[in-house]
Amino acid sequence: MSAMMLGGRYQVQDKIGAGGMATVYRGLDEVLGRTVAIKTMLPQYANDPSFAARFKQEAQAAAALQSPYIVSVYDWGKDADTYYIVMEYLRGTDLKSGIRKHGALDCKKVAQIGSQIAQALSVAHRHDIIHRDIKPQNIMVQPDGNIKVMDFGIARAKNSHLTQDNSVLGTAHYVSPEQTQGKELGPTTDIYSLGIVMYEAATGQVPFQGDDAISVALKQVNEQPKPPSQLNPAVDPSLESIILKCMQKNPAERFQTADELYRTLRDYLAGRMQAVNSATAMLPAQPTNKLDRGAGTIPAAGGTASMPRVERANRYRGQSATEQAAEQEAERQRKRRRNIILGVIGGIAVLAVVIFAVTSLLGSGTTMRTVPNLITLTQDEAIEEIEAAGFVAGTPEEVYSSSYPEGQVCEQDPRAYREMPEGSTINFKVSKGEEPVEQTSVPDLTNKTEEEAQALLAEANLKGRAGEEREDANIEQGLICDQDYDPGSSVDVGTTITYYVSSGSGQEVIPNVEGDDESTARSRLESAGFVVSSQTSNSDTVAEGHVIYTTPGVGETADVGSTVTIYVSSGPAAPKEYDVQYVVGWTYAEAYAALTNQGFSPVLATGNSAEGIVSSQSVTGTAPKGAEIVLTTRTPDTGSGDGEGTDGETEGNGAQGITGLSANTGA
Repeated sequence: MSAMMLGGRYQVQDKIGAGGMATVYRGLDEVLGRTVAIKTMLPQYANDPSFAARFKQEAQAAAALQSPYIVSVYDWGKDADTYYIVMEYLRGTDLKSGIRKHGALDCKKVAQIGSQIAQALSVAHRHDIIHRDIKPQNIMVQPDGNIKVMDFGIARAKNSHLTQDNSVLGTAHYVSPEQTQGKELGPTTDIYSLGIVMYEAATGQVPFQGDDAISVALKQVNEQPKPPSQLNPAVDPSLESIILKCMQKNPAERFQTADELYRTLRDYLAGRMQAVNSATAMLPAQPTNKLDRGAGTIPAAGGTASMPRVERANRYRGQSATEQAAEQEAERQRKRRRNIILGVIGGIAVLAVVIFAVTSLLGSGTTMRTVPNLITLTQDEAIEEIEAAGFVAGTPEEVYSSSYPEGQVCEQDPRAYREMPEGSTINFKVSKGEEPVEQTSVPDLTNKTEEEAQALLAEANLKGRAGEEREDANIEQGLICDQDYDPGSSVDVGTTITYYVSSGSGQEVIPNVEGDDESTARSRLESAGFVVSSQTSNSDTVAEGHVIYTTPGVGETADVGSTVTIYVSSGPAAPKEYDVQYVVGWTYAEAYAALTNQGFSPVLATGNSAEGIVSSQSVTGTAPKGAEIVLTTRTPDTGSGDGEGTDGETEGNGAQGITGLSANTGA
């Protein structure tokens, strides 16, 4: 199953849970690159049309529910013979596991969890959807302490034609009486189940237990629960009254909507006790006095204990909490006296035996006293209570406790409200707070294989899990490139470290940026994931400031994150300069030949004679190859007899000397 792909996009990975109808896997949505939870119907149900229809209905119903306290449904479908639902992947632990690990929770935490579940149910009920399987196993507690309600696998719309037999598909410890009896279900069914969840969270145990589901279900219908405070004296009366109202056998006597329950829990958390008292005023009276906790109601002879009729609570409307308590205490005293009188005949023989046994064991004159409730008291307060009640305080023992703050009494022996001989020793334990979790340092997993990483984590007393692969140009494929806790950081022993394996660097095609200006080319390459460097180069064909070419070249593939160099035109190169031969005084023919050999273009000045001597040249010094050089010539002077013979002879001799030299050189 681990290699399976569903719907062409969901990669099925490791198994994370299983239920009565389906298995849940961790998976990867390859389109969006996110981790998801994938629920697949078990093979034995996939071919059953009724189960398949329920599975489809679950997906459609759950997808319509939007709440921060409901797990999100992203997608659903059928692939070959496999029905699947794609959901939000949750991290954390279910409430059942949390209660097993930590025991009873404090009242505020119970109310907070109940409030969030009630908000989730309110959303579902507004869509005419009843969950029908509210239980701690379906409540996920996230790392931030908030919850999400999961698994609408048994949920159905109120008008659905499915499961007309109203089969009890929920867990027996949490189902409502009407669900057990196959009656029509409404929103108050979920409220009853939520009441049991809060009961278990407050006491650490479910209210009804039995050897099998049938015996538990019968108790749901026929028996009244013990008040939570009898199991955990730390449960305060206001929260107890909210829980017990949720758990009334008659749906009409419970909170009628999840929203009403949410508002009551909100008032409780805000300390608005009058509002809570008003909301629970119709509850049958429960023992709230310290001395009555754990005592219960004495049954009449031949009868069984029962809760007072609801109608009697009407007399308490409009009274303060103090007045109600006084009235209830008087009522309990009247009922106790009546039951004692009614049962005295049938029980007199037993009473005589008990009196005789106690007298024999303890001796006449022994005074019995009631053990006080020490839970939540400080050490000094506990000792004071013990001594005031006529007992002796044992040596306090300090222990760690996750349920009680540091300095409060968390255990006592004997338990509260027992009758013990005066002078007995009462032992108790004081909380040191939560047991500190051992810390360890997170190892550096970078560049390690998964096997090496698991070994390092095990050595540090940590757990490891692989996250989705990540592209990383700097880490070789198959080695770890990242982790969710920084190396060297301190975490609790047993923490799970998620690491990410490199899939290597991704490849991208280098876009055609030739001819783009430098800024545009750089932007396009960086958008493709490359690092850009630039160099300049002369070009006779590409305008200055624009790209001539790249390396690697356009159209080639390269690793994402690698460097692409762009060569930017600085315009045409400046022509190279060469020394120009000085030819003044040379014959034109000689000058022409010399300059041409150097690569220049000698030109005779207009109107000048090619037979003359060069008297000037247009360019001296240096010039580029091919440069035009204009030569000016003059005709040699042959002399005359008019008195200028000397100069003429000199010039003539000079010219002839040059010509002769040229001739000789040429020869």
